Amino acid sequence: MKELQEIRRLGDNFITVELVEDNLYDWNVKLHQVDKDSALWQDMKETSIEFILLNVTFPDNFPFSPPFMRVLTPRLENGYVLDGGAICMELLTPRGWSSAYTVEAVMRQFAASLVKGQGRICRKSGKSKKAFSRKEAEATFKSLVKTHEKYGWVSPPISDG
Repeated sequence: MKELQEIRRLGDNFITVELVEDNLYDWNVKLHQVDKDSALWQDMKETSIEFILLNVTFPDNFPFSPPFMRVLTPRLENGYVLDGGAICMELLTPRGWSSAYTVEAVMRQFAASLVKGQGRICRKSGKSKKAFSRKEAEATFKSLVKTHEKYGWVSPPISDG
């Protein structure tokens, strides 16, 4: 996949990619950088978390349809990360997707959304230990898309997180 070659060629420290079981359509992506002035970056430093791990799966007709993207670890609160690690971003939906988007651009948008939505590392003892699941993420994403199709995609006030 051309996208993977380009990311590896760039070799910057923004993201790194590993294939899941050598599958070109299933990636684990490590997001190494968010805004260094954000509370999330501070949380990452305080908890010695070096990256946010995401799973990105691509449909057969990528880039004409969006990938499914979810957070694996750490457990995050707010920042448009929902149950199961689902990500609430219009550009990850068929309606919001453009075949011109690159994985790197999507990751940069996600990093910005985390900060804009006041994303934080979950430190609540019970909740922070529960792993995100793909099944839960898919159900949550399906539900949020349905809700947004009905009511539209609006940017909530920053105080809403």
